[in-house]
Amino acid sequence: MSLLPDWRRTEPGQKPDPKRVVASLPLALLQLDPELVVASVNPAAEQLMGQSYRRLVGKSVAELFEFEEPLILERLADGEANLFARGVGVRIMGQPVRTFDVMTSPVTHCPGWQLLMLHEGVGVEALTGDGRGAGGGEGVALRAPEVLAHEIKNPLAGIRGAAQLLDRKLSERDRAMTGLITAEVDRIAKLIDQMQSLSRRSAEPAQECNLHEAVRRAEAVLVAGHPSNVVIEEEFDPSLPPVTANADSLVQVLLNLLSNAREACQHQLQPRISVRTRFASGIQLHVGPGGKPLRLPIELRVSDNGPGIDPKLRDHIFEPFVTGKKSGQGLGLALVQKLVREMNGRITHDRDEANGLTHFRIHLPVAGSVP
Repeated sequence: MSLLPDWRRTEPGQKPDPKRVVASLPLALLQLDPELVVASVNPAAEQLMGQSYRRLVGKSVAELFEFEEPLILERLADGEANLFARGVGVRIMGQPVRTFDVMTSPVTHCPGWQLLMLHEGVGVEALTGDGRGAGGGEGVALRAPEVLAHEIKNPLAGIRGAAQLLDRKLSERDRAMTGLITAEVDRIAKLIDQMQSLSRRSAEPAQECNLHEAVRRAEAVLVAGHPSNVVIEEEFDPSLPPVTANADSLVQVLLNLLSNAREACQHQLQPRISVRTRFASGIQLHVGPGGKPLRLPIELRVSDNGPGIDPKLRDHIFEPFVTGKKSGQGLGLALVQKLVREMNGRITHDRDEANGLTHFRIHLPVAGSVP
């Protein structure tokens, strides 16, 4: 009598049953119960994780995986959502981070039950070129984004140097502009560094941050680039405490939202952009199964009186390459959402048709509240 599971046994001429088909998949597949505990795995998952079927079954997702993209745990906690995430950094049982394509899917007619699938793209670069480089076999042909990043950073260094030279010759009153140039060059150079390793980098460190200082810095950059037609109304709550965020990432987020607002309302008779901060109770972020909900009581809202987003695109505007602009690439809001999530925050949007306003709302945790 065989001791193998049913899907590992066969009889001559027997038609493969669904369990055997799943067992033959080269894709690592884990079946999760409603508590996000592993109920079953296929051989590809055993091989990927270096653990046997018996050692994996009964373990929770949180025990086995650390995902660099928080959306994956959010979708799993939801229990009824499909997700496909390409190039996600995943740490398996404390091992070094590796890059996977991650998919989740609910099991039909079984509420709460889900499938978690992982695929590691290996060997792709070995199929191109001769595999030999200056490093004796470790060299890889430079890819276009890396070349572009290198070519951008060279003139940035020149711009920064020129701004520093000008700073010595200007009056105290005019030095604020050269300081702004220098600060923005540094921020752009850092952003390029981040995007060069976007698929494998960890989140930028978050710390105590003054939300209103970040808003004012982003506004200064926007007004410096468009001095004649930008009027931004502010409605700040001065009693708000500091937030947990990365200052440079927060400026990048705000600059994207303000630039989009300016473009959206620039053809209105009276273009109007407003930035509002307030305390908003009752908003929480569930960071994973068994985790304590994180409160997000600080709200920042960027509004404009433009025509609004095409209703067909509203549910997809944070996805890469989705845009309503004729010359847009659809990357700005995808980057905004990623940066906000890395700060343990949340971003949403809504349309107020009665007043003709589009709102983007960011909710962030108070400094000291993030474990």
